[in-house]
Amino acid sequence: MILVYGINEYLNPIKPKLSDVIHASMREVLGLPEDKRAHRFIPMEKEDFFYPGGRTDAYTVIEINMMAGRKVETQKLLIKSIFSKIEKELSISPIDIEITIKEQQPYQWGFRGMTGDEVRDLKYKVSV
Repeated sequence: MILVYGINEYLNPIKPKLSDVIHASMREVLGLPEDKRAHRFIPMEKEDFFYPGGRTDAYTVIEINMMAGRKVETQKLLIKSIFSKIEKELSISPIDIEITIKEQQPYQWGFRGMTGDEVRDLKYKVSV
């Protein structure tokens, strides 16, 4: 699951394209299928969204939650791919993007009535 935070006026107009850009990186780097998109956008009022100096109002935070198992190199490639695609497709500088990956053990994920360590029919690999 991916959570994306930003200021209303900047995030709302780009939500569909930003979702496409993030998902393209997830597919290319992690091998996720097309229908494996779980994005949540959280547009915020400017007075509720504090961010570091040197950033613009386009500052956007992307939190990627996923089951543990991807190699360090794979995770770094994912982050760099997202930075690159956002800059190219949406003209948002990497200085205005913050990406974090939060990993949880498969037994800490619950979906389709089971935990992640019990599922046997994923159409993608977690250990990449």
